[in-house]
Amino acid sequence: MRLVVKIGSNILAAKEGGLDEKRMRSIADDVSRVSEAGHEVAVVSSGAVAAGVGRLGLKKRPSEIRLKQAAAAVGQSQLMWLYEKVFNENEKKVAQILLTRDVFTDRARYINSKNTILTLLGLGVIPIINENDTVAMDELRFGDNDQLAALVAQLMGADRLVILSDVDGLYTADPRHNPEASLIPAVSEITREMEKTAGGAGSSVGTGGMYSKILAARIAMSAGINVNIINGRKPGLLMDILHGKAHGTLFQGGVGKLPARKGWIAYGLKAKGRLTIDEGAEDAILLRGKSLLPSGIKLVEGDFDRGDPVYCISASGRRLAKGLSNYSAEEVEKIKGLRSSEINTVLGYSYSDEVIHRDNMAVLD
Repeated sequence: MRLVVKIGSNILAAKEGGLDEKRMRSIADDVSRVSEAGHEVAVVSSGAVAAGVGRLGLKKRPSEIRLKQAAAAVGQSQLMWLYEKVFNENEKKVAQILLTRDVFTDRARYINSKNTILTLLGLGVIPIINENDTVAMDELRFGDNDQLAALVAQLMGADRLVILSDVDGLYTADPRHNPEASLIPAVSEITREMEKTAGGAGSSVGTGGMYSKILAARIAMSAGINVNIINGRKPGLLMDILHGKAHGTLFQGGVGKLPARKGWIAYGLKAKGRLTIDEGAEDAILLRGKSLLPSGIKLVEGDFDRGDPVYCISASGRRLAKGLSNYSAEEVEKIKGLRSSEINTVLGYSYSDEVIHRDNMAVLD
């Protein structure tokens, strides 16, 4: 089995600041046991900023981007030094991989990153993967390593993603504030109500919360990957779930699995624009498996070129699909609402009858 283990800042951070070496050792012990059992394991780890906050003597996680980047730069070496130390105690080699969002948007870099990770796994090395927080401004402001872990799991063809949380799993309500909340042991479909209940961001040392974990689970499930959210402060659970024992919440992947390329389009690429479509086009895409024609487009938003990813959205703003446009925003603006046979007359040329061909489209709804 190939799996990704995601470890958040709230699990690694010590109460007095910096990193909790004892907990890192416990997690390294668990991951090493899984590796020794013949499984391939990659770790997606937060903690660079938290480590830097401790090393710099800051009282709390900074909100200013430049200070976060400085903390990440100082803390990343400390984070990897500790991982090197605790995994070496288990006679395991580790490798550092720092990724930015453009790794998932550029197909060549995507494949190169995949080959590097798979080569390391083949050599028995445990990759320690993190966002390159020092330079990745968008990721620092809006992203989190839950999403990165899901994308990495998809990239490397993992069978399972295990997210170590500071709670036992997904609850019917926030257990920190509602004593009536009960654990949800298994999820086969992520609903909008479930996303709403999960709420927003979590701890003071990290950027993610249960909501981000659910969104990560959605990405992984679309690739047929099972996702477990378990308590990262309880040792031994990782091996337990691989032996079939129930802990935390299991999100069951495999239903409606997206092909690898469409998964890359759906979740790896950042959309450059939006196309609002009419009900006829919505039915054609969602129910009949058709491409998007210019006749179904009502509104064009964004500044995108030919080949860029764009969302197809309903009149109410619901994201229905994402695909690679055969025309630029300026061109689509000129041909929206027209029949395909009119494209050449209006533009003086025609790349395709479809604005987005079905082969280059991933349905999201």
